Formats: sequence, C-alpha cells, structure tokens
Amino acid sequence: MALTRRQFTMGALASTAFTATGLAASPRSALAAPNTAYAMTYFTESPDFTGADYGLHLAVSRDGLNWTPLNQNNPVVTPTAGERGLRDPFVFRRRDGTFVVVATDLSGTDFSRTSQYLHVYDSTNLSSFTGYRRLRMHTYSNVHTWAPTVFWDAARGQYGIVYSANTTTDLFLVNYTTDFRTVSSPQTYFSPGFPVLDADIHVDGGTTYLYYKNLSNGNLYGARSGTGAPNSFSTYTGGLRQGNAIEGAHLVRRNDGGAWWLWGDSFSPVNNDMYLWATASVSGGSWSVLNQRDYTPPINSKHGSVVGVTDSEYNAMVSRWGSPNWVRLKSSNFPDRFVRHASNIGRIDPYPFEPYQDQMWRMVPGLADSAGVSFESVNLPGYYLRHADYAIRLDRNDNSSIFRADATFHRTAGLADPAWTSFRSHNFPDRYLRHSGYILRIDPLGASSSASDRQDATFRVTS
Repeated sequence: MALTRRQFTMGALASTAFTATGLAASPRSALAAPNTAYAMTYFTESPDFTGADYGLHLAVSRDGLNWTPLNQNNPVVTPTAGERGLRDPFVFRRRDGTFVVVATDLSGTDFSRTSQYLHVYDSTNLSSFTGYRRLRMHTYSNVHTWAPTVFWDAARGQYGIVYSANTTTDLFLVNYTTDFRTVSSPQTYFSPGFPVLDADIHVDGGTTYLYYKNLSNGNLYGARSGTGAPNSFSTYTGGLRQGNAIEGAHLVRRNDGGAWWLWGDSFSPVNNDMYLWATASVSGGSWSVLNQRDYTPPINSKHGSVVGVTDSEYNAMVSRWGSPNWVRLKSSNFPDRFVRHASNIGRIDPYPFEPYQDQMWRMVPGLADSAGVSFESVNLPGYYLRHADYAIRLDRNDNSSIFRADATFHRTAGLADPAWTSFRSHNFPDRYLRHSGYILRIDPLGASSSASDRQDATFRVTS
C-alpha cells in the first residue's frame, strides 16, 4: 500500500466476531508435475497514476526474476462488488493443487476508506478466475483489512489468512478457514510492541517465517516461529530497505529449492519501484541486495505475490491471456534505465517515469530489411526510432528509402553479454545503437572497443 495509509487514525475494536466453521481440511493431492515457472499477481500504479489500475493483473516468468505481463498488462478480472477494485492480491496454491487469490477491498488511494471484507477468487490453473465473492473477516468499525497473506497451518488443519488491521495499533489479525468461504473469529496474530504493516508468511519445514514492515523505522524485517501459532514469533533479521521508503515484503522460495528471494515495493523517491534481495538460507537471516540488472518486474507492478507453477499452467496462462505486443529495452550498465523517447529524442531514463508509455515499443520487421527490426512507438503510432547524423530521434515514417534504412537495425548477441542484445545499424553496419551521456546514438564499435562502450551498446529486450 502507499505511504498515506499511515496517516489515518486507528479505529476502535467492536465487540462482535465470527465463529469457526469446524470443517475438516482435505489432504492436498500430489501434483502431477513439478513447478518449473512462476506466476505473479499484482495491481498497477505509475508515478502520476496514469498507469493505475485496481484489477487483478497477471505475469509469468521462467526464472522468477524477469517477468512478462499478460493480457497486455491489463487486468484479467476486476472486482464487481464492494469498492469495485483491489490492491495487494495474494495468490496461494491450496492443498488440492488449485489456487485461491485474496486481495484488499479498495480501489485507488483513499486510505481513509475501510472495509471488513477481502475479495476472493478461485482458479484451477490461473487461466480463469471463478467463484468471485467477498469474504467478511471482522465486524469492527473503522478498521481496515489490508494486504492479506495465506499459509497452511498443519497443526490446525486449516489455512490462516493474516492481514493488516488498525485496532489499538497497527497489527496483524488472523482468521482460519478450510474453504475460503467461512472464517473463524479474528484474533491478534502479531503485535510486537510497535506498529507493523504488510505481512507475508511462508512455512518451510518446521518453521513459519513472517516478513513485515516496521512502521516505526520504515524497514522490512523477518520473524519466525516453531509453531506458526498467534503471538509466537520472534524477529531474527536486521532491517532491510532499498529506495527511500519500502513496504509490501514478499518472500519466495526458488522452485529448484535453492536461494530465496524477498521482494519489496518502494514508493519513494518515486512511486512504483520494485526491489529484490536474495539469500541461500532463509533461516540465516542474512540478505544480499540483487543488482537491478538481474531482474525486471512487470511494468507498473505494485505489491505483487509470486507462486510456483507447472509447465502446463504456464502454457495455459500464456495461451489464455497472451504475451505483450510491445517490448522495452533495458540498459546493461544502467539497469534502472530504459530506452524511451522524450521531445522526439531517444535516450535512457530511470524507470519509473511518466509518461510510462514512452518506453514501450513495437519491435516490427525492419522497414528496410525484414531480417532486421524497427522500433515503432506505442504511444505515437507511425513514429519510429531512426538515426540522423548518427543521433537517435523519434520521427514519423515518411516511407522514404533513407528513413527506412535509418530506422532499421540488426539484432546481434550483446557486445558486453551474449545473453543480452545489441543492435547494429542497417545502413552503417560498423555502427551500433548505444547511449552516451544517456542520449542514444550510433557509433562504430568492434572488438577493440572499450568494455564501457560495449556495455553502452548492450540491452535486454524485455516487456
């Protein structure tokens, strides 16, 4: 959630609560295939909120680091009840192998609005979402129900739904359920003596890990418990922060059983910047900052959650929702910067920025040679990146032979990293697209060029 949530006064507890369902949990059936990819759920915002959308968004990744938004980064479904929008969607694989998505019942950033409900969807393989409903978590007055997370409590034989609430202070409440249709009475799950926000919970072996934001100092921390029971957690990590302000901690275990990742959602100095840490052992509590070169979140994504998926689930999502018909170009040596146009000049700027569409390109067959590529602007259709006196501009296609040649590039293995990409000019084949002082141009580059020059001409084609 965004910074202004903390500016609102805490509500008072009401006296009523819900009763437990008493239903027994069914055992999880064995999955036919291992998880080989990942899915992410999120909502979207951009610095000036031109990219804000409070529906359920979906992205996929093979490596868990570089993400492809589906459905052209439009929502795959949007709530039709309550606030008619969502934030903080959390996707969880149930013990029967199917998925449930729970989310904050809030559209926009008016954090004075409170809801007693969460949005809930069911899904077999994330190619469709059914059974939409709102689940009432409490009957407290003026108490929000934010940023839900779900875990399986084996001792109880029930799922726990933990969420941020503001009763006597900012703390986490928990309700237990077997079916995500009825829930137990809410009870305090974690209230460590200082205000907290945005829980994420992961059970690993006999330990339950809870990551959260400490509102007193603005850092993310990890706590753990040998039972996962309410009020049984002890903080075991130091504080973590990237950017000026961060929240939305989300813990992910790699599908191969190796390292763990921890995502964080930064909203300052600019809204909508996702950061990542990694560790070889979540129990050790020591986290390393990942270079932004190594990961690319979905464009405009906010407060996401990640789940492992099988090949068939990955393919079903891509088949149903479709991959983007546009790309972005990420700089190799300035990985927070993306190729964009501004005042008809090609350049690289730190993302997030507005208009965010300036970095979106339709990479089409080359205008002068279909074996090459040309870059058409998404928000200025008919305009292409081309060189003029070796400087890169965004100009309208006049269909002249010189324009077509100037706007055509040949994709090669990256000059600084063969896993990335470089672009050789069609009509000046000794010259490559590169940045210099953050401005794009084409310059002669070869084996004798400096490492820095080769990095300037290397990009990741992403979405």
